[in-house]
Amino acid sequence: MKKQGKRYRNLLKSYDATKLFDVNEAVEVVKKTATAKFDESFEISIRLGVDPRKADQMVRGTVSLPHGTGKTVRVLVLCKAPKDKEALDAGADHAGLEEYVEKIKAGWADVDVIVATPDVMGEVGKLGRILGPRGLMPNPKVGTVTFDVAKTVQELKAGKIEFRVDKTGNIHAAVGKCSFESEKLVENVTTFFNSIQKAKPQTAKGKYIKSVYFCSTMGPSVNINEYSFGAEK
Repeated sequence: MKKQGKRYRNLLKSYDATKLFDVNEAVEVVKKTATAKFDESFEISIRLGVDPRKADQMVRGTVSLPHGTGKTVRVLVLCKAPKDKEALDAGADHAGLEEYVEKIKAGWADVDVIVATPDVMGEVGKLGRILGPRGLMPNPKVGTVTFDVAKTVQELKAGKIEFRVDKTGNIHAAVGKCSFESEKLVENVTTFFNSIQKAKPQTAKGKYIKSVYFCSTMGPSVNINEYSFGAEK
């Protein structure tokens, strides 16, 4: 087990790590413990009572955070003309097809999100072994396979993020920067949490939300009373 550093141990002493905090209190604690020399991300982790091995219990979707993530999202749109110009005019960092397909095959992936139009998915699908493990494969279920590239690019740039439960039943996401005003962080985490609740599979049994934690990139986690979001029991 990795030994905790002195800075981390001191941060743990600055609040009651055994306490269940409400959302507003927890935001303040995380902001105070974000003492790294850079603007740390504000992260949320939710443990779900689902079995991700079962297809009908997969929790996946997108959510538009009201105040964005504070991160510059690099977007590539794989499409044919004239959609490439439409994408670039909407704020995409890169747009086109053949050139980028070849670059990806050569190992390039200097983007955060890839959007594709349905008519090029035959070619994009061949990149699945490269893009899939990196979480970059366009998917119609999360809105990244669409002809409406302008709207999609604008939403991604404004703070639309994807979430997906991992194989251990957890969901993690960066939902802002610790430098954000507390009110904005509260709105972002609440919006994210509500989206997870709405994505509850009908086949999920027992308690759906098992635990919620907030933390900064380099800071300790804070345990949240999920009912302070108004969660269902």
